[in-house]
Formats: sequence, structure tokens, C-alpha cells
Amino acid sequence: MGKQHTLIAKGLSLSFLTLCSRILGLLREMTKAKFLGTSALGDAFGIAFQVPNFCRRLFAENSISVAFIPTFRNFLEESSSPEGKQRTQEFISATFTLVSFLTAVFVSLGMLCTPLILRIFFSSSYSEALDEAVVLTRIMFPYLVVISVAAFFQGILNGVKVFAPSGFTPILFNGIVIAATYLLAPHMANPARAMATGVIAGGCVQAAFQLPFVLKHGWHVSLVPLRKAFGNEGTRTVLRLVGPTVIGMAAYQLNDIVSSALATRAGEGVYSSIQYSLRLQELILGICAVTIGTVILPDLTGFAKRREWERFSAMLSLSIKIMALIAIPITAYALVMKRDVITLVFASGRFNEDSIRMTEQVFTFHICGLFFIAVNRITAPAFYAQQDTKSPTAAGLINFAVNIALAALLVRPLGGGGIALALTVASLCNMAVLFIFLRRNRNIDVGMVVRSSLLYALRIVCFSAVAVLPVWLLHGRIEAACAGHNRLVSQGVPVCITAAMFAAAGILLLLLSRDPLLQAVLRKLRHQDSGANT
Repeated sequence: MGKQHTLIAKGLSLSFLTLCSRILGLLREMTKAKFLGTSALGDAFGIAFQVPNFCRRLFAENSISVAFIPTFRNFLEESSSPEGKQRTQEFISATFTLVSFLTAVFVSLGMLCTPLILRIFFSSSYSEALDEAVVLTRIMFPYLVVISVAAFFQGILNGVKVFAPSGFTPILFNGIVIAATYLLAPHMANPARAMATGVIAGGCVQAAFQLPFVLKHGWHVSLVPLRKAFGNEGTRTVLRLVGPTVIGMAAYQLNDIVSSALATRAGEGVYSSIQYSLRLQELILGICAVTIGTVILPDLTGFAKRREWERFSAMLSLSIKIMALIAIPITAYALVMKRDVITLVFASGRFNEDSIRMTEQVFTFHICGLFFIAVNRITAPAFYAQQDTKSPTAAGLINFAVNIALAALLVRPLGGGGIALALTVASLCNMAVLFIFLRRNRNIDVGMVVRSSLLYALRIVCFSAVAVLPVWLLHGRIEAACAGHNRLVSQGVPVCITAAMFAAAGILLLLLSRDPLLQAVLRKLRHQDSGANT
């Protein structure tokens, strides 16, 4: 019970920061929609931003979550003595050197090869978008260096179970990008270049903001000779762990690359509509899956090291249930109110009726996969905590094969919706494969995790279906009563009213059924109130 309260407390704290970050991320996407819409310029910026982001996810985030944090935690276990602390400090400096050197070399080569890289995404008939994408990619490619350093600082802080500074940096990033777009767009060749400049500035701030917190906890960063960096015992462990996962992560990221190439060839604006839909989906994933995955990794690593498998299984099951309690109801509500939500969020400037229609089609299929994607993102740490990187790699390869085969098959009849449907089905397959692989460790009670999580998820599905019924029956009348005004009234009021109806019905059902997770949250809130009063 104590661990459940701790996880919920940390999750609530980090979720608040993540919620703020995702809301600002949504505002950033709204800014993009206003200035770029689903135009060729919007496609160019989206692809240009995806290139360094692809590399960031492949190398920086992958290395930190899969390899650095578990290895760093093992060093911390032995850092009570002066010699142990010195070894830990040497490992930090060696890792910082490798991150800085390898990303700088990669960015230099990438900027030289940008035109060749972008031909993967654009056909020869889409030359206008290709030419602008080359310029935008070269502006944003150095973002990989600074965001990799930021991810490294985040790994140190998360390793010592400090999450708030890293949770706040995306808020700064999104705010800077939004401000730069509005301030610089009138003075640059086009709004996309203003937004690209904001990306670089925001990445630098993300790294700089976390450094004082790293120093505050007694660690410093410095460059060491490359031979010493590559020869460090800890960095060799990191490289050994990262190696297999790069293949699996590359397969996962290749999903995005091939899907993006299919989208840009399916017609103007298809790629942009997919990105707007994914932004809405990521808003929810960031609140539940990414938050829970970040919080549980250090604890799962400790349980695995101490071979406390019962606690390991219980924490994994609890994490999946928390995710189900968030993701499934939101999915049900979004399926009914998707058009109003998309119109409310994006419809301004160059985001017109065609843009709404395209994004709505894609979002229908994306949101259906929310639960599966979230489970994958919080199940993967269960493998990383055991220093098992091969199983997620194999699952990633299967995911890639299923997704690409289905996307290529469905893009012609369904357009962007076919690409989104392929991702949903592939995520379901990936989830099943991960649990099959988890059974290899006989110490983990996978049967208990699956049974309890599945029963709880089915329960939440039933509650969500009951709670969304009034929304489905009444949203048409509410929309008709608010029609004829600006979108904040025409769509905003119906969204607020129906969301309140849905939430009230859902919470009532949870209270009547004495839902254990809701009871735990209420106990935590009551405990905080009593502590504040005393």
C-alpha cells in the first residue's frame, strides 16, 4: 500500500508538469496549424522537424532510458564510499563525453547529407516542399546535440529520483517555440523558419535549465579524453546494452519514416493531418504512459537487482491499471466528440474545413490504439530494469513488419486513416508479443499481471461505455444550441459540457463500485489536506 501511495504521489506530481507541457505542446501545434495549416509548407516543416527527432529518439532517449539509468543506479548502489563516488563521477564524465562527441559528428554528417535524406520523403513532383524542407532541416539538425545533452542531464536526475526539473523543461521548450513563431514570423522568409529557430533556442534552454540541479546533487560534468571515455567500465556497459536496442528502436522509428514517406506521397496535407492527430494522442500518452514509465523505471530496476519479484509484478500491474483508468475513458469520449475537439483546437488561419475532415479521419483510428501504445510504453521498462534489451528489440521488429505491411496495404483505400489504422493494429500485436516475452522470466507472475490488468481494463471499458452514452445522445442538441457563434462558443461550450457530463458519470460509477485506484487517490488527497491543516 505504501508503494502504491508513493507511485501515485510521484505520478500525480509529474503528471501535473507533463500535463502543462502537453498543453503547451498542443498550443505549439495550434500555432503551427494557424501559420502553416495542412499546406506544403506544413508538410516541409513537419518532415524537417522529424529528422532530428528521429535521431533523438533513436540514440539519446533510447540510450538514457534503456542503458544509462539502470547502469547509473548500479553505480549509485556502490557510491557510499569515496572510491565508489569517484567511479560514479568518472562514469558520468565519460558518458557526457561520448554523448557530446557522437552527436556532434552525426549532426555534421547529417547536415551535409540533408538533400539525400529528404528524398526519402518527397517525390520529385513535390519539389517546393523538398527545397524548403532542406533549409528547415539544416536549421534544426543541431537540435540533436543540445537535446541529447538535456536527455543526459535528465537521466542523472531521474536516476536519483528527481523528476520535477526534467518535467518542467518541455514547458520552457514549447513556450519558446510559440513565442519565436509569433515574434520572428514577420521578419523571416516564412513562418516555418521562425518556428525552426525557436526549436533550436528551446533545446538549448532545456539543457541549460537542468544543469544547476545536477550540480546541486553533487555531480558535475566535464569532458575527458575519448580513449578514457570509451574505456570506462560503465560506458562499455551502456554501449553493450544500447547496441541491441538501437536495432529495435530503429525498427520502431522506421515505422515513422516509412509512414511519413507514404503520407507525403498520398497527397498534400496528409502528412500534416497525421501529425495534428498524433499531437492530440501524445497529449494523453504524455500524461499517463510516459509519466508512469518514467516513475517506475528506477524502482523496477531496484526490485530486479534485489530479486524482489513479487513487488516487481505488483508495481507493473498497478502501473497498467493506472494507465487504463486514464486512457480508456478518454478514448471513449474522444470517439464521440472528435470533430468538436479538432475544430476547437486547430481551426484557425490556414487550418480550414478540408484540414478538419482529414484530421478527423486519421484521429478516429489513432485514438483507438491509445490503450495499446500506452501499455507498450510502460511495459518496456520491465525489460530494461532486468537489463534485457533483446526482447523489446524483437518486439520492435515485429511491430515494424506489421505496421509497414498494413500501412502500404491500407493507404490507398483509406489515405491517412489507413496509416493510422496500421499503427493501432501493430501496437496491439506489439503489446501481445511483449507479454509473451515477459513470461520467459519465471520469477515474474505474468499471469497475475495480465489477468488483473485485463479484468480491470474490461471493467473500465464497461464504465466508459455507460458514461459516454449521455454524451452520444445529447451532444447533437448541445451543439445545435451553441451554433452560429465563434468556435470557442460553438465547439468549446459543447466540449466543456459533455466532458463534465462524462466525467461526472464516470466518477460516480467508480465511487459506487469502490474502485481501488480512485480510493487510493482520495486517501492521498485526504492525507495531504490533513497534513496541511496540522
